[in-house]
Amino acid sequence: MILGRVVGTVVASRKEPTLEGLKLLVVRPCDVDGTPSGAPIVAADAVGAGVGEVVLYAAGSSARQTEATTNRPIDHTIMAVVDLVEMGGENRYTKE
Repeated sequence: MILGRVVGTVVASRKEPTLEGLKLLVVRPCDVDGTPSGAPIVAADAVGAGVGEVVLYAAGSSARQTEATTNRPIDHTIMAVVDLVEMGGENRYTKE
């Protein structure tokens, strides 16, 4: 899984029927401190994440392993909303 911050939403009124009902969010990869570290991607939201939250997302075939995304044409899926990142006894990120 990859850390990222939700930076926006995607609205598509016309789409592949198997994508109906999925919320699509723009996620920018980030490091353990929440600092951006890569280009944004679009991810299906399986957990109810919102803009500004740090999340864990999966890519590739792993993205299709949730109940919400099984057998759907998805490359990235948000799997968790992050509350805390701790490394070496130090809190690097804490959800506000």
